[in-house]
Amino acid sequence: MQQIYPVLLAAALLPAVPAAAAPTGGEAPHRTPTSKAAAKRKPVVRKPVSTTPDPAEATVGGVVLTNTGDPLPGATIFIKGTFIGTSTDQLGKFSLNASFDNGPVELLVAYVGYESQLVKLTKRDNLLSVVLAPSATLLNETVVSASRVEENILRAPVTIDKVSGRQIERISTPEVLAGLGQLPGVDVNSASMLFTSVSTRGFNTAKSERVIQLVDYMDTALPSLNLSPGNLVGIPELDMESIELIHGPASALYGANALSGVILFNSKDPFVYDGLSLRLRGGERNLLDGQLRYAKKLGEKFAIKLNASAFQANDWIATNREATSFSTNAADSPLGYDAVSSYGEISNVFSPYQNRPATGTTPAYKVNPELYGKTVYMPGFTEQELIGPDQKTKSYRVQGAVSYLIKDDLKLTLEAKRGVGTSTYQNQSRFRIKGLGTNQYRAELKSSKGFIRAYSTEDFTGSSYELTQLSAQIQGSPTSEGGTTKYYQQYFYIFNQTYTQARSANMSVEAAQAAAKAAADASQLKASDPRFATLRDKISNDDQPGRGAQQNFNSFLNDISAQRSFHISDAGTDLILGGAYREYRLGSGGKLFSDAEGSRIRNYEYGAYTQLTQSLLEDHLKLALAARIDLFQNFDPSFSPRASAVYSFGKDKQHNFRASYGQAFRSPSQTDQYLRSDVNTFILLGNLNGFQGYSFTNAEGKSYTPGTSLAGYELTVDKLKLERVNTVEVGYKGAIIPNVYVDASYFRSRYNDFIGGTAFVGNVDGTRPTPAQVNAAIPSNFTDASASPARIIYASYNSHQEVRTQGATVGLTYYAHKAFNIGGNYSLNVLDRSNLPSNFRTYFNTPKHKYNLNVGGIVLKNLSYSVNYRWAQGHRQELPFASGNVRDYSSTDAYLGYTVPKLATTLQAGVSNLFDANNTQIIGGPQIGRLAFLGVLVNVK
Repeated sequence: MQQIYPVLLAAALLPAVPAAAAPTGGEAPHRTPTSKAAAKRKPVVRKPVSTTPDPAEATVGGVVLTNTGDPLPGATIFIKGTFIGTSTDQLGKFSLNASFDNGPVELLVAYVGYESQLVKLTKRDNLLSVVLAPSATLLNETVVSASRVEENILRAPVTIDKVSGRQIERISTPEVLAGLGQLPGVDVNSASMLFTSVSTRGFNTAKSERVIQLVDYMDTALPSLNLSPGNLVGIPELDMESIELIHGPASALYGANALSGVILFNSKDPFVYDGLSLRLRGGERNLLDGQLRYAKKLGEKFAIKLNASAFQANDWIATNREATSFSTNAADSPLGYDAVSSYGEISNVFSPYQNRPATGTTPAYKVNPELYGKTVYMPGFTEQELIGPDQKTKSYRVQGAVSYLIKDDLKLTLEAKRGVGTSTYQNQSRFRIKGLGTNQYRAELKSSKGFIRAYSTEDFTGSSYELTQLSAQIQGSPTSEGGTTKYYQQYFYIFNQTYTQARSANMSVEAAQAAAKAAADASQLKASDPRFATLRDKISNDDQPGRGAQQNFNSFLNDISAQRSFHISDAGTDLILGGAYREYRLGSGGKLFSDAEGSRIRNYEYGAYTQLTQSLLEDHLKLALAARIDLFQNFDPSFSPRASAVYSFGKDKQHNFRASYGQAFRSPSQTDQYLRSDVNTFILLGNLNGFQGYSFTNAEGKSYTPGTSLAGYELTVDKLKLERVNTVEVGYKGAIIPNVYVDASYFRSRYNDFIGGTAFVGNVDGTRPTPAQVNAAIPSNFTDASASPARIIYASYNSHQEVRTQGATVGLTYYAHKAFNIGGNYSLNVLDRSNLPSNFRTYFNTPKHKYNLNVGGIVLKNLSYSVNYRWAQGHRQELPFASGNVRDYSSTDAYLGYTVPKLATTLQAGVSNLFDANNTQIIGGPQIGRLAFLGVLVNVK
């Protein structure tokens, strides 16, 4: 794909089966369950245990069973009010050391789908048999992300979903984020096999800039770009205890960029999930996937955790040959056209200004008048040709952590991890990210009252390169070593000359155009030519803008945050206070940012938040008011409030209605602010001060003619400000009848100051060029600084148009039996166009209708299965890379696992897109085909 103004290089870097429950990676130790019915239930059945738990010297141990006598592997057991805990093995056994020096000990035993039990012990007992009864609502699990404190998911004040560790095991997509498309209201866009973007409530992109992704509350975004590369450099699935996803605005508690939601990955605590885990998978497209997790308690105070994973497969390749929306010519035009998934289609509009008289040894050149105003495109190169043999997608991740219990409810954790990946990313262009990754370090002190957390993230580009710039530089290379004629010059010269000769031979216009194109195409460098491979390797390894296509950045994000909770009164009043400071230190050697060699750009932001919660009507009504103030180095302060109410009724509070109002914001990315990349044909600049310049067309859409008045073309680009949204939502979550669970929501949102990008003519210092400077720059296409300072500039800006949306989701799950659970969900997203100009581009990019149907269960005691069918309606997509229509797409994903408890082993088989349906999720992206695998999972306590 070659846009009208060639290669916007660095702008592309701008911006349901019951499963094991465990305490989430939250802010406090596990507490007593809120269900009064659970508290009154007889907590434990005592009977002999046939096998003594290991180690035998444990003060507390036994087995956790269902009321039918089946073991519950993965159930969690915690000493109430502490971080001391463990989980059951494949046979449901557990052992735990507890001190009785200060009196009786209370154990909290939990498993999703069953009533949690509080077991009170007055002395050592390692022959316990704890029996858990099925929950009346099947929803005893807790979440921490919605309010930043632990609460029952039924009573969360906003729309939230949770995926348990067992459910994560059964996700069959190659990248775990792609599996979140099974949730209501969640859109996933896969630009390649391992680069997946997640969005909620519209305005989907390929880079998730409006949904923040956190691993144990650490931001996974690349500091240089403020985008999350899927889970490419995140944590392995083996270490995921759960995933929580907040829908809609969350800035009141999370600050910048939580405009459309939060994805929180909770990792497994080594004190609770100790032992060795191994997962091996192999399958289609030469898939090889291995993950290893090892955690061990070193005495009662220390625990360590090690993670490692490696993945590789043949990546999906984009092959869309349709014409882009901004291609002057239609597909298969004899003048050529701009194809979506082709690169380097440099275009030329023939005009009399290109005529040149003879000079010295250079003959005269005259454009055939019949070609005046005609746009001719070079054919360009496919994605496969540009990537060449580099089709593998790869990822490796390593992590080490050590935890120390200073006190029973005070834990110190130190962690280091590194993730590196190779895949394909899409925004303004397609990027082959090759060896891109992050190093991340964390120190955290967490207690039952709060935390202090500090982390640092470093990003690096490896050998990543950009496809449009690569193809353009190949086309702009000399046709021979040491020569001066470039491929694109040769192409258009041959086209003009051949056309003139054909017309002189009395050929028709159409036939002459076809003959000219055939002759010019024959002169283009072919991917099979050894010179193509030489140029491709040379340019893709050159990081100088305007000469090479390799990306170069290496930046740091340092973040420190703290939170403290207060129980104000026994009347149900609670308060949390928190704050955070983060500093970016941007570096690119002057290749991406306006940083000087050896000197990084410093940018900071900080904020404070609070939330007051009040329970009323005997805990049936929960009111909450949250607010956050954020301050920035480059922008005005931002205030983000959220008010919510949850009313619960029913014997076990199984019916829960919620309503909330919230405001959120997104701050411009670091590239929006500090970008400076001169690619010769134009320059990309950050926008902190605004620009004066000229548009390429006037209000009537008429292009500027050299020498005429510029009066109708003046343009002002204001300095950047924050992007904002206001949202009202209502919802219901609960069990309408026993074993039937419903989750429904409705929202209305208003967006202001959307951040986008625009190209114009201006001076680099922000001033408006004079008409004489503009006309003087036209012959060189604004690239000759000696003739004029006027340049073609690409910069970010805020749209002044308010955009309104609304939508709804509804999910229904029927837990008929352990062997058969069936469910489905439906999502509606509507863009209100009543106040929008007819030609206004919203970048909504969201299916109006989509749904999921799923079934799953456990049969024959140890055979688990799940099947999910996902369908999304075709819709219009407007992306910086391309615009067009995405057709309806669907995917059937299936999983089968057979567990051998005595061997602590599960044999696995899975497939995504079982029927290999046409599944193109983003315009310009690849068709996501079928991927089937076989594997084995081992969990040894």
